[in-house]
Amino acid sequence: MNSSPSPAAEHDAAPLPPAAFRLCRPGSAVRRDARFDESLLDLVMDHGPIASIWQADRGLVVPRTYRRFEAFEDACLQFAAQGWPVTVRQTGGGIVPQGPGIVNVSLAYRVDGPPMQHSEQGYQLICGLLADALDTLGVDAFPAPVEGSFCDGRYNLAVHLHGAAVKVAGTAQMWRRLRGTEDGHAGLVHALVLLDADTAGITDAANAFETAIGSGRRYRADRVVSIAELLAARQGLEAAFNDTLTRVLGRLPAL
Repeated sequence: MNSSPSPAAEHDAAPLPPAAFRLCRPGSAVRRDARFDESLLDLVMDHGPIASIWQADRGLVVPRTYRRFEAFEDACLQFAAQGWPVTVRQTGGGIVPQGPGIVNVSLAYRVDGPPMQHSEQGYQLICGLLADALDTLGVDAFPAPVEGSFCDGRYNLAVHLHGAAVKVAGTAQMWRRLRGTEDGHAGLVHALVLLDADTAGITDAANAFETAIGSGRRYRADRVVSIAELLAARQGLEAAFNDTLTRVLGRLPAL
């Protein structure tokens, strides 16, 4: 049920302009792995800050804490048979869907000192990156909690819709100690963007899994919205979003 990070050797890293994050695109054999971006941490020591824009096959991704539920393994088997395989990730948070219309954006980079001294900056970095890219497309997004959305947190990216904040992206992060350093860590900051997703369908899937494991959690489809719905346009949106993100990444300073 659980996916493993892809080997770093399978990546095709293409440099962006000097002093920027390097853009790393997953190879064709690994790009559907829901834990693909964890392998970016292995590249940080040799390549410096790394960024990736990628997508995964349809499935549900949960943190390790979900293993505490007695019904978890049976639920994983049931959902895999239904076309919703479950992956356990290393980052925190709650359940998130992957699949068509969902774009992942990941940043990996080195810091010195305790990770908690850098976590806030990491969230601000990726939220600012996405907000700039979405603004170019005509979407005004901002960091905010969105009660009732799946995997809610202070650093969702949200928009104002019908007088309330509604989620368009969620974020998470993880940290790994760098071998051979006194206090160096590689950080992975990740965002899941609802670009053109079936928000009702993925919310239903998340709710069904929570029911199957008996967690008591429930989510509301009206607390999330796709970028495509906001723009009332789908044709060419993914290409435009990727191009815009790449340009914004090129303007980020080295960390």
